[in-house]
Amino acid sequence: MAEMGSKGVTAGKIASNVQKKLTRAQEKVLQKLGKADETKDEQFEQCVQNFNKQLTEGTRLQKDLRTYLASVKAMHEASKKLNECLQEVYEPDWPGRDEANKIAENNDLLWMDYHQKLVDQALLTMDTYLGQFPDIKSRIAKRGRKLVDYDSARHHYESLQTAKKKDEAKIAKAEEELIKAQKVFEEMNVDLQEELPSLWNSRVGFYVNTFQSIAGLEENFHKEMSKLNQNLNDVLVGLEKQHGSNTFTVKAQPSDNAPAKGNKSPSPPDGSPAATPEIRVNHEPEPAGGATPGATLPKSPSQSSLPAVVVETFPATVNGTVEGGSGAGRLDLPPGFMFKAQHDYTATDTDELQLKAGDVVLVIPFQNPEEQDEGWLMGVKESDWNQHKELEKCRGVFPENFTERVP
Repeated sequence: MAEMGSKGVTAGKIASNVQKKLTRAQEKVLQKLGKADETKDEQFEQCVQNFNKQLTEGTRLQKDLRTYLASVKAMHEASKKLNECLQEVYEPDWPGRDEANKIAENNDLLWMDYHQKLVDQALLTMDTYLGQFPDIKSRIAKRGRKLVDYDSARHHYESLQTAKKKDEAKIAKAEEELIKAQKVFEEMNVDLQEELPSLWNSRVGFYVNTFQSIAGLEENFHKEMSKLNQNLNDVLVGLEKQHGSNTFTVKAQPSDNAPAKGNKSPSPPDGSPAATPEIRVNHEPEPAGGATPGATLPKSPSQSSLPAVVVETFPATVNGTVEGGSGAGRLDLPPGFMFKAQHDYTATDTDELQLKAGDVVLVIPFQNPEEQDEGWLMGVKESDWNQHKELEKCRGVFPENFTERVP
């Protein structure tokens, strides 16, 4: 019996709810058709618009904050992998290995701490802030339904009062229902009228606190990370000082005419570069009458950074005779100036000249001056020229500091 009674109550509630929905639907139709007036509250409607805007902005901020946190986590993983790579390539006997490992550990801890503090001080606060919106949104919707119930009860009461044949019992019951509907609506309305403006105004303080927290955490993170990076740089500087003579020089990719050699030429075996006075080259036949050999040519933009080397110009020829003093026996060499190798040099590229101490090299211009790099010259070994007589087969680049001018 109790079960049947319970079922009866449940069935009664369902029937009551269905009737309410039908009544509300009918009231909304009449209002849209203009056959029934609708209670309006413009101030409250503005509060609802503000609420919806605030909810949209907060939801977007929450999404972007989660994206930011995902990026921080991704950067943490990338940084960790990079440090692991450094630890693997760092030889056990290199100085600063323990310091480098400790820096890597601190780097990992700093990333973890930064991510966790962002979660605690920004994301959780964000979640709490947005957690109040669903309940208020539900109450706004319920207030709307209760307003329709109030308007419906009001219209029903008014229609009974204006009817030609009045039924006092029905009028009294309708008035009772109107008072009840009005009371329910006004209680909800008053609460929301107080809460919505307060919630709207709270957004300023929330945004300030959230972004101040993020900015402060990020600033502190970068300060601490900067210290770790400086410590790592100091360790690497120490490594470079101990193994500085073995520093690897990255070479540029070779071109068709003259491969680029980079900005640093190899050091001679004794570690001291050759003397580097100003370069003087004469490409034109000298006029008769003892004009000074070695007219200075203007340097190209790429040559302006080369160390200057003073050498005697190779004697030019006019009609097969030598104009100058010391070029006998080399009449068929191209015009240029000469160097003698002071040290052996092992070529590391196909475009380089292999030198033995004592080799004589005739320096010739680059076909494209912009391809000349600091510390490197284009030349032809005298022995190669005597054998082939072709520049394309003989020419190559060589480090200037392995040679000195011909006296």
